Amino acid sequence: MTLRLVTVVGARPEFVQVGPIARSIRATYAPPGAIEHAMVHTGQHYDENMSQAFFDQLGLPDPVSHLGVGPGSQGAQTGEMLGRLDPVLQALAPDVVMVFGDTNSTLAGALAAAKLKIPLAHVESGLRSFNSAMPEEINRKVTDHVASILFCPSETAVSNLAAEGVTKGVHLTGDVMYESLLHALSLGAGQTSMLARLGLAPGEYAVATTHRAENTDAPDRLGQILLGISDVARQGVSVIFPVHPRTRARMEAHLLDAGVVMIDPLPHLETVTLVQSAALLLTDSGGLQKEAYWLDTPCVTMRDETEWVETVDNGWNVLAGADRRRISKGAMRMMAGPLPERPPLYGEGTRVSSAILDRLLQTLGASTDAEAS
Repeated sequence: MTLRLVTVVGARPEFVQVGPIARSIRATYAPPGAIEHAMVHTGQHYDENMSQAFFDQLGLPDPVSHLGVGPGSQGAQTGEMLGRLDPVLQALAPDVVMVFGDTNSTLAGALAAAKLKIPLAHVESGLRSFNSAMPEEINRKVTDHVASILFCPSETAVSNLAAEGVTKGVHLTGDVMYESLLHALSLGAGQTSMLARLGLAPGEYAVATTHRAENTDAPDRLGQILLGISDVARQGVSVIFPVHPRTRARMEAHLLDAGVVMIDPLPHLETVTLVQSAALLLTDSGGLQKEAYWLDTPCVTMRDETEWVETVDNGWNVLAGADRRRISKGAMRMMAGPLPERPPLYGEGTRVSSAILDRLLQTLGASTDAEAS
């Protein structure tokens, strides 16, 4: 009997995470095989370079439903998603719903599945910043506590769940995003022309990104981040700053030094190329922290904490908060090097997507067969 899987996605990191799952299903599990996959897009990210470009570049399947929710406050956006997801999931009647990470789309997918008593699988489960003021922390904790199958990228994530009493259905699989990165690198041979267009030489520039609400919605924090980025540019390092729409709407551009080059958000393959060839990454993105680690690019995280503590413990990432002086000091330290050897941390070298799908079949396949008989 075929297992009916619905994935709910809506934001940039989820498009990256679902890619390996979708490709593995097409290659190994698709009908008349074991898994039938349908994707629902909430519309949380709607900018061309932050949504459709991912589907085009990564060969993602077309969504069976696009909810078109668009922008809004945290509560309004999540509520709108819930209202639109409910009839879609009822019509699709999946055996399992899968969500990724910690966005509003993650939370809406999790709650919709839980209310309809559909088993829920959470990929990238068990991450914790221990900062309850972060919307992402609320999203991931609620999702983990309503999920029945939890796929963890690290031992730390497993331990975090155990500390909250969540031990049933927990599986250490590694991080599916590494598999996605390898796929992007295999497609990105022609992307180096982007560096030429921007007038960049490998190893002679830094990349900066900021998008988290804790930074963009706090004028003092955002101002400190912009000044810190400018201080790095004043050290003679060009800083390329792909500006998230939320950030552009709130930033004071005059705080940026002339050495900071603001550009529009980039599609995924261009972002990977940009980070791979950079001397440094300054970011508040969890996904980019990991990608920088895998790409041998030192990172300064402009947050007070990170879920990816292993990258800090191993000397490839430094926490600078939203503090101008710490950002500049951390950047100079990381670029001065030398950096330690980079051990594998998140299941590198394994087919994480296959491990996740095999576990789904082992967990739910028997019950699906029983219902069909």
